[in-house]
Amino acid sequence: MTYLQLVNNVLKRLRERTVGTVDENTYSTMIGMLVNDAKHEVEQAWDWSALRTTLTATTTAGAFAYELTGAGDDVKMLDVINDTSNVFMTYKTASEFNNYYLNTNPTQGSPRYYSFNGIDDNGDTIVEVFPPPNGEYLIRFNIVNRQADLSDEADVILCPAKPVEMLAYAKAVEERGEDGGQSALSAYATANRVLNDALSLDQAKHPEELIWTTP
Repeated sequence: MTYLQLVNNVLKRLRERTVGTVDENTYSTMIGMLVNDAKHEVEQAWDWSALRTTLTATTTAGAFAYELTGAGDDVKMLDVINDTSNVFMTYKTASEFNNYYLNTNPTQGSPRYYSFNGIDDNGDTIVEVFPPPNGEYLIRFNIVNRQADLSDEADVILCPAKPVEMLAYAKAVEERGEDGGQSALSAYATANRVLNDALSLDQAKHPEELIWTTP
């Protein structure tokens, strides 16, 4: 579903005139903002399958920091694989990496550990690896990459659209006071039911992630 379709669906629920562009008037602009607010909340509710992707980086000898281009800062790491050496890399804390690189003279080799070190000038997450590579290694970063705010009318939402639509409507009802007798409390309750249904469907694809284990 596109950004414009989402905005118009919310407007229809409010019994308002649909628009040809999101910023056609001040009210549709506000609905667009509520859609993006709702999208952010839905995205944070679960590691949706539609938001899971793989980014890659090819190392160069001696370079230990790599930008996850396009990932932004709102990213969750699922796992990291040194595809060249066929090993899952292990997370280490920033303090451990400071010790590796500042208090020792590390020998170059095949990267086996990773950590985070801020963002670059484009707002993308920087990942460091250890030991510093001694050549080219293909590193695969399996991540949850939450979508940037919808801005163009043709932007297609990646996470489930119906929970976003219903939550944006609830926010609009709250802003308005009520909508034809529907209170914000009732609208939020409906939005939560729709979200829970979507969560159940998507979580069934990853049942292993719902099992708590002790280390």
